Amino acid sequence: MHEEVTLCTRILREGGCILYPTDTIWGLGCDATDPEAVARVYRIKRRPDRKSMLVLADSPDMIARHVEQIPESVLHLLTGETRPTTIIYPDARNLPSVLLPEEGTIGIRLVRDPFCVALIRALGRPLVSTSANFAGEPSPARYRDISEHLKREVDHVCRWRQGEETPAHPSRILKVEADGHIVVLRE
Repeated sequence: MHEEVTLCTRILREGGCILYPTDTIWGLGCDATDPEAVARVYRIKRRPDRKSMLVLADSPDMIARHVEQIPESVLHLLTGETRPTTIIYPDARNLPSVLLPEEGTIGIRLVRDPFCVALIRALGRPLVSTSANFAGEPSPARYRDISEHLKREVDHVCRWRQGEETPAHPSRILKVEADGHIVVLRE
């Protein structure tokens, strides 16, 4: 795993895009703070600009660097939740505008997957994560379900966990309202 993390980190630091396993489904990603790399992910995915993509973080501290406030109710979720959960926060900051929808929100998931945690820590910045499919196509449940054409579009296809056969599932999605109330968008 260490060699793969090192290689992926180098590619990400150079502004590259990777295909990698996450704590849910395989993702197409880049350094979330690099506007040119984020724009390239949109192009690869054939997704309209400003249609939001989520970000993966390795700690509540990293999340706090990219949102104005983490409500107390969300802190409890972050530290106690074992199921992959993406939380949409209001008032994103320190991220490229191309990554944010007009309302300025950002979906961030705190990952616990050892590979993702090691990659984010090595990079020192959050990762963009969007499903490894072209816009409008189904999300891949396994590596073998990813389009060969999409694999050729990225700078590196991670060799970690390609042989897993258990179908993966997307994360649960919650949204923090302006008043701190939490709404379930996808269970």
